[in-house]
This record gives sequence, C-alpha cells and structure tokens, in this order.
Amino acid sequence: MNICLFGATGRVGSVILENALSNQISVQALVRDLEKLNMDSGGLKVMTGNVLNEEDIAQTMKGTDIVISALNTGGNSTLSQSMPLIINNMKREGIKRIITIGTAGILQARSAPHLYRFQSSESKRKSTRDAEEHLKAYLLLKASGLDWTVVCPTYLPVGERLGQYRYEKDILPENPSSISIYDTGDFAFQQLFSNKFIGSRVGLTY
Repeated sequence: MNICLFGATGRVGSVILENALSNQISVQALVRDLEKLNMDSGGLKVMTGNVLNEEDIAQTMKGTDIVISALNTGGNSTLSQSMPLIINNMKREGIKRIITIGTAGILQARSAPHLYRFQSSESKRKSTRDAEEHLKAYLLLKASGLDWTVVCPTYLPVGERLGQYRYEKDILPENPSSISIYDTGDFAFQQLFSNKFIGSRVGLTY
C-alpha cells in the first residue's frame, strides 16, 4: 500500500503518518516547509509544494493507491479550494479511496436531523466559518463518485491515546465530550482497512 498524505505536519496528520510508517506502509507527503517534517524513514517520500498547486498535487499522488487528507481550515479557504484539485487528480490517477478529517459541525444534528450540527443549538461555537469551509469540502466529496470517508471529531485537544472511544455514522454519539488527536489519527488510519464507512461521515468522541 502506498498512501498520498496531505496535512502530514498537522496535529492529526502527524499521527496518521506515524501509524503508517510504523506499519511499514509507504507514504508520499506534500508539505510547504520541509523542516517541519524532519524524519528519516525509508518508507517516506516528501515533496515540497502547495495543495493549491495542481502540479504539486499530481506529483505527490503519482503511484499511490489511497489518499488521506488531514488538511485543516487554517482560517482560510485552502480546504475547499484544494479539494477539487485533489478529486480531479484522483480521477486522473484512477484512485478511488479517500479519507479526510472533518469536524463534528458538519454531522447531522441529533435534535434536528434536517440541519447540520453547526447550524443547530447543539453547536457551542460562536463562529461557523471553519464548519462552513469543512462543509464545502464534504459536499464536493459527496458529489465526486469516489469512495470517501470523512472522520468528524468533536472538540480536539492534544490529549493522550486512550484507545477507547465512541463513533456513529453521520451523527455525533450522545453526550459528546472530546477526542484526542491520537485517537482521531488512529481511527482515521484504521479506515484504510475497512469499507464500513465508505460514503459516510463518522462522528467521533469519548
């Protein structure tokens, strides 16, 4: 297996990368700053570039089997702008499977299933900007025809690896609390070996 990984230097992306390399899975990662990914591993190929540059995406994706995107919003529109480029190049390369990290805000609200969680009283966040950005990326994936899964953690502190958590398809489990970056990254990595949540968002919490 050869993974194309975007967001490898981020909080969850770095956990996914660690999982892949410790399981002898090859990774091709695209990073803006090479110094942020100072790892010496025979299974890791690092390219420098930008996810808003289609040529950089194409080079990183070449020869891979599966795409994982742990890109976050960063307070801008990089997430939604890069997703069409990722989708187009996946189709060009004949890659069907993509796993991404989203946010619990784009799950359906348990109390009002016709709303996304960030649109409902269930969400405690005052700003909806990040959730709206994640929603744009999710809707692009939903319409893509690819085998996608969006892992949607709730409040995401660094925390520690507990190895026990709850998850539910398209909604957040009842009485959510938080979920660490380690358990989120581990769960996302496990989706490489499962078809259970293809075509679904997955709400994740302790």
